[in-house]
Amino acid sequence: MEAVTVFGGGRPYLSSSSIRSSQPERTCSLSCSHNPIIRTHYRHLAAFSSNSHLFSHIPSRSKTLTKPNIFLPHLVASLENVEESYIMIKPDGVQRGLVGEIISRFEKKGFKLTGLKLFQCPKELAEEHYKDLSAKPFFPTLIDYITSGPVVCMAWEGVGVVASARKLIGSTNPLQAEPGTIRGDLAVQTGRNVVHGSDSPENGKREIALWFHEGEVIQWTSTLSPWLRE
Repeated sequence: MEAVTVFGGGRPYLSSSSIRSSQPERTCSLSCSHNPIIRTHYRHLAAFSSNSHLFSHIPSRSKTLTKPNIFLPHLVASLENVEESYIMIKPDGVQRGLVGEIISRFEKKGFKLTGLKLFQCPKELAEEHYKDLSAKPFFPTLIDYITSGPVVCMAWEGVGVVASARKLIGSTNPLQAEPGTIRGDLAVQTGRNVVHGSDSPENGKREIALWFHEGEVIQWTSTLSPWLRE
């Protein structure tokens, strides 16, 4: 809205930037003894509509900063005690075509796969992995078994993944493993028990570092996380 005031009888001055409105002009006149005429013209600015955001009230920003909604996977992991477990499908599991079924059991449980590869294990690595059993009489046979064919190396991550994976795998002796477990359903002998799983969070980290090189374990955020944990 533009206001123009004129003293005297002259014509009101309007700048070249003034824009005429389609609305009618309203004029107020006041006469005095000296006969000055005061005219006030009101014109609407047609360049902007009345509901333009230029004329709207913008509330001042609060001094209190809102907490950013940032998802930090490593922070959530530390708060919820997320663990890592090394799971290996042994040569008999690979030869029998059980790789897909074993992987699906861990996926259905809700654990996150962070590392996966088909690998021919050298003797030195097998001996390092099973060094705690080196004094056992079956150690040479165990090394021959693990190096007899390709294995599938996996790194799994999740809350309580080590203990839960051990339950999914079942007892070392398949004949004592509960039905529904991997060994209880798929294996018969201890010497051909299909799969290995870390027995502690510490061993999980050690074994993953032993079987995977740098860059082979991928940290990523699963979109299923909100549907698995509160």
